[in-house]
Amino acid sequence: MAVRFLSPEWAEAFKAALNADPAFREGIAGQRVRLQNVITDVDGGEVRYWVRVEDGVVDLGLGDIEAPDAVVTQSYATAVAIAKGELEQVSAFMTGKLRVSGDLIALMGLQGPFASFPEIMASLDVEY
Repeated sequence: MAVRFLSPEWAEAFKAALNADPAFREGIAGQRVRLQNVITDVDGGEVRYWVRVEDGVVDLGLGDIEAPDAVVTQSYATAVAIAKGELEQVSAFMTGKLRVSGDLIALMGLQGPFASFPEIMASLDVEY
């Protein structure tokens, strides 16, 4: 069954897929970060979701996380392009399509595992 991108069902499915991927779990081992994501231009508003990495496990949900280490802001079009593997996160950052505030160093430690997001997302039936 397809899940709509950025819906509660997507958040649960993506979290499960991330935690089921051994390479991703190995890549986040020893990392601790609380990340707030803000997706703009979603049906005239925004969607906020958070990612928490701790003890080799990722937790993810819609809404806001308390005391994020960093906040990542991007448009819906950019988020979709990254999720589909059509745009790399680093390229989006370098061209200003993805903005980061907060602890950039914490995010750099997760650059490798987070680069696998499109591959893991491709394992899901996502409706954009």
